[in-house]
Amino acid sequence: MIKIFKIPGFVRFFLPNRTWSFSINSKAIYLTFDDGPQSEVTPWVLDLLASEKIHATFFCLGENVKSNPELIERILKEGHAIGNHSMEHVVYSRNHKEDYFQSILEAGKFIPSKLYRPPYGKLSGMMAKRISKDYQIIMWSWMAYDFDYSVTIEKIIKKTRNIKSGDILVFHDNFKSEKRLKILLPQIIEILKKSGFEFKIIS
Repeated sequence: MIKIFKIPGFVRFFLPNRTWSFSINSKAIYLTFDDGPQSEVTPWVLDLLASEKIHATFFCLGENVKSNPELIERILKEGHAIGNHSMEHVVYSRNHKEDYFQSILEAGKFIPSKLYRPPYGKLSGMMAKRISKDYQIIMWSWMAYDFDYSVTIEKIIKKTRNIKSGDILVFHDNFKSEKRLKILLPQIIEILKKSGFEFKIIS
């Protein structure tokens, strides 16, 4: 299966009511993490970001925030941003759209943010329009594939050359991605810093 690292422009055109990247004058990118906070992974990510003096945006699951309140406090205290990623990583289904919407609202009780990222990026046009009344839907323009063991570390590193100013990058602070994340993230941050990028949060 072909792996799409950089989201093509026509996809963004046909899927409105979503933010795929940002038009900015500075040479900056937006580092984001999905699925946390998780006790064995997120603290490592936060330690690395602190050592590199950079910030990121964490799209959190409500159930994980509920279980790890100290981590969401640390994320915010250290100057990072947060977003809603549903309560339990609920995948959108036309047959259960009300349950999906309620999952967002339930997560919102634990995640004080008006940013939302749909799990797997799956969302109908009608649901996107409904959600965008209360949230800014944040997608991505570059996928790290830290969770996909069929994609080699070498290939992912090579694809960093496609990253441009304004891009939203996606990684995952979850158990499945932990091993590869700890290899990939330090290298990619180093490459991007050497290329002159600064790291901004989505707010």
